[in-house]
Amino acid sequence: MNARFYGWAAICLLTFLIQACHSGSTGNENNTSGLIDLPEMKLKGTLRVVIDYNSTNYFIYKGQPMGYQLELLQELGNYLSLKLDVTVCNDMGQNFESLEQGNVDVIATNIAVTKEMKPDISFTEPHSYTRQVLVQRKYNREEEANRVKTFNAIIRNQLDLAGKTIYVQRNSSYAHRLRSLSNEIADSINVVEIPDYEAEQLIGLVAAGEIDYTVCDENLARVNKNYYPNIDIETAISFPQKIAWAVRTSSPELLKAINQWMVGFKKTARYEKIFQKYFLNRRSMQMVENGTLLLRNGQVSVYDEIIKAESKKMNWDWRLIASLIYQESRFSSTSVSWAGAQGLMQLMPQTAETFGVHDVNSPSENIRGGLKLLEWLDKRMATRIENPKERLKFVLAAYNVGIGHVLDAMSLAEKNGKNPKIWENNVDFYLLNKSNPEYFNDPVVKFGYCRGAEPYKYVIEVLERYEHYKILIR
Repeated sequence: MNARFYGWAAICLLTFLIQACHSGSTGNENNTSGLIDLPEMKLKGTLRVVIDYNSTNYFIYKGQPMGYQLELLQELGNYLSLKLDVTVCNDMGQNFESLEQGNVDVIATNIAVTKEMKPDISFTEPHSYTRQVLVQRKYNREEEANRVKTFNAIIRNQLDLAGKTIYVQRNSSYAHRLRSLSNEIADSINVVEIPDYEAEQLIGLVAAGEIDYTVCDENLARVNKNYYPNIDIETAISFPQKIAWAVRTSSPELLKAINQWMVGFKKTARYEKIFQKYFLNRRSMQMVENGTLLLRNGQVSVYDEIIKAESKKMNWDWRLIASLIYQESRFSSTSVSWAGAQGLMQLMPQTAETFGVHDVNSPSENIRGGLKLLEWLDKRMATRIENPKERLKFVLAAYNVGIGHVLDAMSLAEKNGKNPKIWENNVDFYLLNKSNPEYFNDPVVKFGYCRGAEPYKYVIEVLERYEHYKILIR
């Protein structure tokens, strides 16, 4: 995927304060001083918001804070001339509690506008529109032949949800919609609200076969279908709905200001670009196919000689770098990812600047910059992992997802009695599971949520292809 410059310093790029939510009491249950409106916020110079971790709303991608909600909030902060004080929490019940108690001013998540909302909560103008869809597994032909004995057919009619068990995020609009649908079809739907899991994690459970059904927004479902091709998301369970933020009814001036900004901003090219970036473009991980590139005339690519020359300067095996480049861009020197990374080794603009790359589309400059990043990561890992062969796995993972997430996984491994210097069946497990609240909310974790399946697969695929290259190219 896309190479970037990451280190502990990358987090300092955030221009706002990031906090994590915690279960239970916040210690501010009677924070009436927090029940303020826009004039008081202007005096303090801060807008307190809560967003949720997932692969569209807010996440750290190779050291870069990104997300649909995050970018909208940054635009709003600029409009209001307020610094953002951001809390990250996936528990919607706790988010509403924090808003009511005055601990935050805005809930900036994907909230479906309904009449069932609490009387002291107001919705903003919608930031998007979507339907709620059923997420279920689909099967290949072999599985199709066998599943009749143990599984129901793909559901296309909402009436067929009768008697089904559907798992959804606790305190979500999905639960409300399913209960309404149960009344509409005059039959029971077993709705199970899961704490500590948001919609995206439940989609993963469906894909893995651990549960059969969940419900989420169609926008989020379409993004996750890129990660989980075995899911079906074509059955809608609602009409198109308004998706908005929430504020207190006691903050009418803030609500008015947000609405004025939202109405105008949605008409701009900037909004369209943000929306397309997170919901309409195929993710960078889909740009690269698995498997080995067929060799033509003894070459891996037209860039072989450049890869060899640049790799030799820094004493890296050019076949390893070729495998990595194939994984990143499939040897397209003009490749641009959904996140803005460019070139053969998919350098982000900040990475390119840091390592002296002036033209990211220049194969030699791009490769040189990517190698400098690899060297930088290797030197930092060398103080922790002496074995070069073992260290390579950590370096590749860090190249893909950021050194911060890898160091978090090492800390989790050590805390849980595993070897933080061994990748397979030790650190890789904790990186793979870093999308699980049990792990990304652990006190030893500094970089939060991570879709760990991507770097986990990245290391395996780059090294497997490298082994093939070593066999085919002496």
